[in-house]
Amino acid sequence: MLRYVPALLSLALTVYCVIDAFQTPEVDMRNLPKIAWIIVVLLFPVIGPVSWLLFGRPTRHSIRSSGQRQVEERRRDQDRRRPRGPDDDPDFLKDL
Repeated sequence: MLRYVPALLSLALTVYCVIDAFQTPEVDMRNLPKIAWIIVVLLFPVIGPVSWLLFGRPTRHSIRSSGQRQVEERRRDQDRRRPRGPDDDPDFLKDL
């Protein structure tokens, strides 16, 4: 039974990395395109998944930025559309 543990761990790591690579947006991947990472993970049992985790998976900063970027852009658009008070309008202040 103990001799199957390394094979099961390798299989579990490979499955996790393939699913993770499929779910990661292509723009957030590092160093290789999505299909290349999936092939590397599937062809090289231990080295492929470890390389995906170290060199292909998006960093925390890029994950945050891709999700937060849309939220921040939406907020900026809403701020531009909001009516401004008279004290924020330079044309109004210039006429005083």
